[in-house]
Amino acid sequence: MGDLETTRLVLHPLTVAETERVVAGTPADDAHWASDYPTQGDVAGGRRFLDTCARSGDPGPFGNYEIRRRADGRAIGGLGFHGAPDASGTVTIGYGLIPAARGHGYATEALRELLRFAWEAGVSRVKGDTAHDNIASQHVMTAVGMRLTKEDADLKHYAISRPEADTEPETTCPLRRPQ
Repeated sequence: MGDLETTRLVLHPLTVAETERVVAGTPADDAHWASDYPTQGDVAGGRRFLDTCARSGDPGPFGNYEIRRRADGRAIGGLGFHGAPDASGTVTIGYGLIPAARGHGYATEALRELLRFAWEAGVSRVKGDTAHDNIASQHVMTAVGMRLTKEDADLKHYAISRPEADTEPETTCPLRRPQ
């Protein structure tokens, strides 16, 4: 699996070895990490990925991706899947950026590309969640067409169905690649 690219970003699929470095916070000699990368969220996502690999093998393209700016090659965050699609074709996603990279539309751009990839890979539904007070993350999910499906004491849950999926969609979104 190669990198996914957008106008401003490269989404690099992390290998087990690269993920181990993210979790340890020790970049390879040729890595170009922003000064505050990886975040706690990147480390937590890395641990989840490594646990999935240990339990059921590498999920292939349904793993973690490092978000890199094309302009300078710096790693500024991560996003990815919590594992391969379940029996209904549903995946759960997560994402995050270093504080200095927030507010520039990078998360929305990266999530749009991840959704495009998911649809092409045959995924029928994508879910995500966020804390009640994480307004920025809620804006990212709604910007890509995800809709609030439920709330509990801790989280707001969002989902989107593939536009041409045979299942009854909770919402559809005409995804366009950035120009």
